[in-house]
Amino acid sequence: MVSDLAAARINMVESQVRTSDVTDVRIQDAMRAIAREQFVPPGKTYLAYADVAVEYAPGLFLLSPRDVSKLLHALRPEPGERALAIAAPYAAAVLEHVGLKVDRLDEGDLAAPAAGDYDLIVCEGAVAAPPQAWLDALAVNGRLGVIERDGRLARAVIYNRTEEGVGSRPVFDAAAAFLPGFAPKHGFAF
Repeated sequence: MVSDLAAARINMVESQVRTSDVTDVRIQDAMRAIAREQFVPPGKTYLAYADVAVEYAPGLFLLSPRDVSKLLHALRPEPGERALAIAAPYAAAVLEHVGLKVDRLDEGDLAAPAAGDYDLIVCEGAVAAPPQAWLDALAVNGRLGVIERDGRLARAVIYNRTEEGVGSRPVFDAAAAFLPGFAPKHGFAF
């Protein structure tokens, strides 16, 4: 007999992931296997599979299942790659299930990860712009997936590092709360 949460997990993949053009079966399988409710506080498990961002710690939110699956799909993870998950515990678990070696940065100075040549970096919170340290932590051919937000407008952006430098491209409209300390700094103007 399938539990209610297991049924909700299968329904999440069928109705929120597959219908959003996430065709990477490895990501779908990982999201079917990983109990998303383990990443949300007690009393909020009913939100684990809803199409909403869920606060898992003060000021920190899991992306909605649709947005995290589309972001991971756009990053094209490959088994054996080295990844960094910044305030992204669920995305980290999905990447590990796919076969990546994942370092986690969930506390402390999120803007300054330890130096590393990461093939892939993912963040589940919104930023006005990614810190230079995140871009510097990418290996050549490395990808950063992040939600950039300016006021109410937010979109997922993929940054790619090449021998020549770093370029970016928007991939889809998204919804995400700002990571604490990563909102735009607005100055006074006349």
